[in-house]
This record gives sequence, structure tokens and C-alpha cells, in this order.
Amino acid sequence: MTVRSRSRDARTCPALLAIFLLILSVHLAKSASEYDPYKILGVSRSASQAEIKRAYKSLAREWHPDKNKDPKAEDMFIKISKSYEILSNEERRSNFDRYGQMDENQPFGQSQHHGFRSFHNSFYFDESFFHFPRSRDFADSKYMLHHAQFNSDVLPDSHKRPYLIKVTSEWCFACIHIEPVWKETVQELEPLGVGIGIVDLGYERRLANQLGAHRAPSIIGLVNGRVTFFHQAVVREHLRQFVEDLLPQKLVEKITDNNYKTFLDSWHVENKPSLLLFDQVPIVPLLYKLTAFAFRNYVRFGFVDQGETHNARLLRMFNINTYAPTMLLFKEDTEKPVDIIQARGMKRQIMDEFVSNNKFLQVPRLVSQQLFDELCPVKQFHRRRKYCVLLITREDQAFLPGNKAFLDFATTNKKDVLRFAYIYQRHQQPLCQALLYNQAVVSPQVVILERRSQAGKVLYRSVSGGWNGSEEDKYLLHEQLELLQKDPTYLSSDATLPELNNEMAPIFIIQWMNAAYDYIIQIYDDLLYSNWREMMPILSLIFSALFILFGTVIIQAFSEPGDSKPRKPKPKEQPQTEDDASSRASTSSRPPRKDFVEVTELTDITYTSNLVKLRPGHINVVLVLTNVSKNALLRKFAKEVFSFSGTQTLHFSFLNADKHRHWMPSLLRSASEAAWSESHCDDDEESSDYSGHVLALNGYKKYFCIFRPVFTGDDPNDSSSETSSHSRSRSHSREDRAGSKRGSSRATHIEVHHKLDRLGLWMERLMEGTLPRLQVPAWPMLDDTNNSFTES
Repeated sequence: MTVRSRSRDARTCPALLAIFLLILSVHLAKSASEYDPYKILGVSRSASQAEIKRAYKSLAREWHPDKNKDPKAEDMFIKISKSYEILSNEERRSNFDRYGQMDENQPFGQSQHHGFRSFHNSFYFDESFFHFPRSRDFADSKYMLHHAQFNSDVLPDSHKRPYLIKVTSEWCFACIHIEPVWKETVQELEPLGVGIGIVDLGYERRLANQLGAHRAPSIIGLVNGRVTFFHQAVVREHLRQFVEDLLPQKLVEKITDNNYKTFLDSWHVENKPSLLLFDQVPIVPLLYKLTAFAFRNYVRFGFVDQGETHNARLLRMFNINTYAPTMLLFKEDTEKPVDIIQARGMKRQIMDEFVSNNKFLQVPRLVSQQLFDELCPVKQFHRRRKYCVLLITREDQAFLPGNKAFLDFATTNKKDVLRFAYIYQRHQQPLCQALLYNQAVVSPQVVILERRSQAGKVLYRSVSGGWNGSEEDKYLLHEQLELLQKDPTYLSSDATLPELNNEMAPIFIIQWMNAAYDYIIQIYDDLLYSNWREMMPILSLIFSALFILFGTVIIQAFSEPGDSKPRKPKPKEQPQTEDDASSRASTSSRPPRKDFVEVTELTDITYTSNLVKLRPGHINVVLVLTNVSKNALLRKFAKEVFSFSGTQTLHFSFLNADKHRHWMPSLLRSASEAAWSESHCDDDEESSDYSGHVLALNGYKKYFCIFRPVFTGDDPNDSSSETSSHSRSRSHSREDRAGSKRGSSRATHIEVHHKLDRLGLWMERLMEGTLPRLQVPAWPMLDDTNNSFTES
């Protein structure tokens, strides 16, 4: 009987367990459905954001505890607010639709009920049903980074300290494997001042994409806003070295007996105090490097190895205790430190406090607006007044005694409400002009000022008599400072100061070189470790540029031989000349129909068709030339009018003045008396050099426009004469109304190849219709029968 009862119990246990799990899952599913945000707000799952917002406002007014006295109103109002918080955020809404997730701190895929994912489609077990999820360590929660927090806090803070960031995710077994090493590293580096962060790929996908992290686990270093990935084995020593390598080089200078004097005397150029650390270790401690990185804009750091034999004189000079690390801070006085700290276990907090209290020199030079804001802050109503005693001087040798006397005065009259500083007039001229009313500094001047607003408004008073560093000057300045502390209205003048020039800013080429160096290092790092996801945009850009470059070269290489081959002559057309081929180089917004310019000679045969019986709206552009200037002028003429040869209403011809020497005087003589005087016609008839003149003839309306060569004053041998002639005024009205005698006399002094330099501009005015027109009663007749056809 005992055996049977045991077997019966064994068969009963699985059934009871299945019933228990079914009841539990149904109960959890019911409890999850009770907190459905869609049901609470009364909207469907396909509702838009406007419908959700409208429902939320209506329910919030109805269930607000101040208006609804129902005891359940407060709980209902909380549920309404929580539901709207989930559904108004697309990411949270998507998580709820997919996983039933309501709390943003829950991992993806883990719903409220943990047993069933959904009853929408089928009976489905989640993987968390079989084993409990890995709960995040409470100590890690304070390091969790969010996208907004990273950009507002961590990114700016990375300019003061490096950050070590771990990228992890739920159910990442490799993350569990490196967890002990990570914790040890955090315990070691965080007290030194290294920032620690953790990014969850599931929760912060946007932040992970910004960092370029696409897999877990990943370890990232962040310094000065630059992201660097850790690619070595996850060992504590490697992580420590990784953080040390993130810091800029030459943060700390090695100091010995040979260079300590130069290091301490550089305060005048660097405008910073100098700090020396004496320690027994041969290498610079990481703690000291991190402190130097945090205060690199204020203090210069040097390290002295006490074990080196080359540093014996330094140890004796400053009486250094070799049994504990010692820090000495120097300002203007390089023989005596202004502050000393010595401790066997140096802590980061102690070092930060020590350096923060000595960030500035006794009398620093104002070299930037940031330094001015820190030394002379704007007056706050809840704080005591702070006055800035400013010495305006120069860096010349004659001003050094006065500058030294001002430093001595500031050292002996240190007060919490006073800040002493000096500026060089040559470097900060706008500021000096605002305070001195544009007066040059003959002798140093002392100005006492109080800043009243961030916009630059100040109240100030100049110390009368200037500053020579005498005892009388010191007494007078001391007296005025005493009066100022008793009566704040002593500052009677006001002004608005401009922003200071940044004297320490690197030049543009240095900034560009640093940025290029960082970019090259990043590309090398990505190539070395095959981060192809990040490299794809860069590689695409490089290959696109190379394709365009080499494609252009190849096209040019194959196109040039084809252009140089002579073209076959077309039927019924004369072959092209070598001179005409040069016109193809011209470009125009209106491409011509042909790659040559057809120029016909005006003879008895072509004269009637090309001029007398020219169709309405058509214009014949005629070049006047001689036998001597024919080749040069035709070449130049074809080049200038090539861009206009695509116009169907324009025709191009040339007239040989040697053959028809009476045609031009006859044309000018028959022009309208209102536009052309008789005296000019006589002069033109006497002058026989019409080569280089261009006529635009309208045969139907019987008018013409004339272009004359004009001497531009350019050197005929100067290759830039054509360019300079085009840069002159385009107005030709004076040319068209000027006497022909003056035009002809000037044309005789112009080289043949420069006579048509302005023809292109004249053609533009012809197309615009702005040229003056000369009417003729009838066209003169030609008396020759020569006929030729020229293509250019």
C-alpha cells in the first residue's frame, strides 16, 4: 500500500504544478490587463497622439483630486498620468505594444506578468518563465547614463576629466564574465577622478548609436568629447593604461636641475602659476596627470623624480622631504613657493583644493574674456562687491619698473574684495580705448572698475597722475582704494567694455592641423580594428571623390585626341582653317548650332541678299578689314562672336576696305544729320583706316550700329590687356557719338589683335537693343564683283 500511494503522489505532482502555473499565469495576465493604459484612457490601440492627448486632458480634469472628492480620485489620477506618460512617448508605447512593458526601468521582453508574453495570437512562454532575469547591481545604477544626461553633463565634463564607459545589455553573458574586472577597475580609477558610466543597449539605443557602440560588451573612453574604443583584453592593467593613453601628451613636464629655472620663469609668457611635484617613483603618477588635465588651462605642472641624481640641487634648494610626496606652487617669485603641501597618501580632493586656491598669479595679465570673467565677476546682489584694479601698460623695457612696483603693491595690499590685474594696450586696444577715451598710453595708467552686467557695463575711475611706481603713486592708489571701500559711489564714470581678445588662442593653421591629426588617428583606429560600420560613410566619400577625379582625367585623356583630329569637309562648304578652330574654346550660355562661325564676304553678288533684301528682324554683322589685317581680324572676330552664332537672326560678313574704299564714307555720309554731323563725315572720308570697325546692319529697317576700336591704354604685349579692357565700363554711347577722326586716329595706335577686344561687350548690347541706331535713306552700292566664302 505504501508503494502505491507514493506512485500515485508522483503522478499527481506534475498535474498540480501545471494547474498552479496556469492559475498563476491567468492571474498575472488579469492583473496586467487591469493596468492597460489604453483602457485607462479609453482609447484604441490605433489612436493617434492627438486623440490620446485629448482623452488625457478630459480625464485629468475629471479625476483631479482638487476637483473630485471621490476617495479613489487620487489613485485614478495617478493611473491616468502614468498611462499618458507611456502612450505619449512613441518608444515606451512601442515597448508596451510589443512586450506589455509599462515601467521604463524594465528590460525589453520582460512584461509585468513574466509568464506569458501575450494572448493576442497564441499561447507563448517567455524565456524569463524558465529562469529569473539577472537583476542589475544597485551599485551600477548610479553610473547609468541617459541620452539627455550624457549631452548636458558628461560631454562637457569630459573636457575636465576622462570617462570610462561600459556598454552592456540584458542577457549578455560576456558582460557577466568581465564584471569582476570592471568593478575592480572602477574601485581603483574613480577615486583618482576618472568618470564612470554604463550604457544599456536595450534602454539607451539612441545614446549607443551616438557613441558608435553596436554590440555588448564594449568599453569606451571619452576625453574632450572624443570617443575611443578599448580593443585589448579586459584586464585591470590594460584598462588603467587605456585611460592614461586617453590624456593629451606633455601634460606634465619632467623637471631636473638643468631646466627648472626655465620652467619657473615661464610664468611671464604663459601667464600661469607653476606647480612642482616631488616623488620617489620614476614615472608620473596617474593621479597627478589627471589633476594636470583638470587644471591645464590655469597651472603648469612639472614632475621631479627624487631618485634621480640630476635633481640633488633642487632637493637641497627647497628642503624636500624624500619620504613623502611634496607639492610646491610658484607664482611671480621663482625663489620662494607661495604654498606647500606634503602628504604620504595624496588624495585627489586635497590636490584639487590645493590647486583651486592658487589658480591665478598675484597680478595676472588679462589675456581672454574667460579669465576676465573669473577674476572680475559681475556684481551679484547676494555677494560682496569685488573691484578690479587694472594696470594699463606696455611690454617695453621702459615700463618694466612700473610693472614691478604694481606687483609689489598688489602683494602687500591683498584683500578679498580686490583683484589686481594688468593688460598690454597693444594686445587689447578696444578695451583700452573704451576706458581711456582713445588716448595713447604715454605712461602706465591705473583704472579701478566694478562690473555691473554681463553685457560689459562697468563703473570705473581712473587714478589721476598715471602710474610710475613711486611711493607717491602707491600712497595715492592706497588712499583711493580706502575711499572706495567706504563709499561705493566713488566710481563716477561708466562705460560698456568690448569682449577681450583671446591672446592665447592658437592660430588657424595649428587648429586645423590638430583636427586633421585627430581625424587621421580615428580613421587609422577604425581601419586597424575593422570598425566597418563606422567607416562606411568615410570610405564612400573617399571612393566617390576618387571616382570623380579619375573619371574626369580619363574623359579628358580620351577627348583631347578626338578634338585635335581634322574634321572632314562638309559638302557645299569650304574646309575649316586652323584659325577658325580656336573659336571652339569659347563658351556661352546659348550654345551655337555649329562648331564654327560662317563669315561671308560682301561682294556685288552677296551684297543684295545679305543686306539690301535681308529678311525683317535679321541683322548682318559686318567686319571691315584690309588685306594686311585680314587673317588676324577674322580670327579675333570669330572668337568674339562665336557665342552669338547660335542666334538664327544674326548673320556674319566681312568687307574688304581695300576693294571698296568708298563704301564706308558713303554710308556714314548718308546717315541721319541728327546723329552724324557733316564735319564728321568729311573727316571719316579723309581717313582711310576703317579696319577693325564692325557694323550691325538692319537691311529691312535701314539702320545700322557701329563699333569702333578704342585705345584702352593697355600694353599691347601684356597678356592681361584683354581682361583689363573687359573690366572697364560697358558704355559705348560716347564711342558711337564721338568723331570718326578721333576714333580713326586712336585705332592707328592699337595693335591689330587688340582692335576687337571690346566686341563681345558690344555684341551683348546689340542683343539687348541698347545701342544707338543711325538711319540711312538707302544703302550704298558696291562697284566690285569679287566673291569669296570664309568659315571661321
